[in-house]
Amino acid sequence: MAHRIIRGKVLYTSKKPEKLDQERGHETFVFTHHADGRITLQAHCEIEEPQPSVMRDVIYSVNPDGTPADVFVRLTVGEAFMGAGFFRMTDGFIECESYGPSIGRVSQKVATEGHYDWFGTHPITADGFNTRRFDRTGGPQVRRMRSFLSSLDHRGATPPLVAGHHIFLEYVGDETVTVKAGTFDTYHYQYLGEHDDPAGHPPYDVWVTADKDTIFVKGGVSGYMMTYYELVELER
Repeated sequence: MAHRIIRGKVLYTSKKPEKLDQERGHETFVFTHHADGRITLQAHCEIEEPQPSVMRDVIYSVNPDGTPADVFVRLTVGEAFMGAGFFRMTDGFIECESYGPSIGRVSQKVATEGHYDWFGTHPITADGFNTRRFDRTGGPQVRRMRSFLSSLDHRGATPPLVAGHHIFLEYVGDETVTVKAGTFDTYHYQYLGEHDDPAGHPPYDVWVTADKDTIFVKGGVSGYMMTYYELVELER
């Protein structure tokens, strides 16, 4: 078959002084690069700390031009089913069919009202992959990116529904970094959140491979979260 597969694993650890470098979860992922230029990410995420635990399964596909095509998200929070939802992107709309014990059955058709850069699904590998939508022409800079998400919760731990969002993303520069999976030439980005939102997401640094695959290599969130993520296995 004329497709290419990339597989890997990301380890989640803590940078809190009382839990320094202790494992707090992990993520396994598969990228399928289809012959027609489409890309599908399958990610299985397990967050064990802080409680309640979160288990997330995501299938996220993009079109040959990089725009979102369709998404499936299934969540377990605190060992209990939280919800599952399917999202389909059409011209000018995002359609959603979702179900969860707290929301019942929900159908949405949300107008996108113009360009948006990506659909946020919360796996760490997707956070890295979405940076491919950043135009680095002109060198290091900050851009305001428009997105839709399956959850506005910082851990994505709510029933999947369509939510609009803007976030500032900074291209910091090029770096060579070494992690357990190897040494990579990378692009360094930082998600800055909304500048006018004091309760927004803390700064989130990510390093991704400086090639067409845009694979997450390492990253970390400061502020109250104090988390670190590292690529520990890679097959491509």
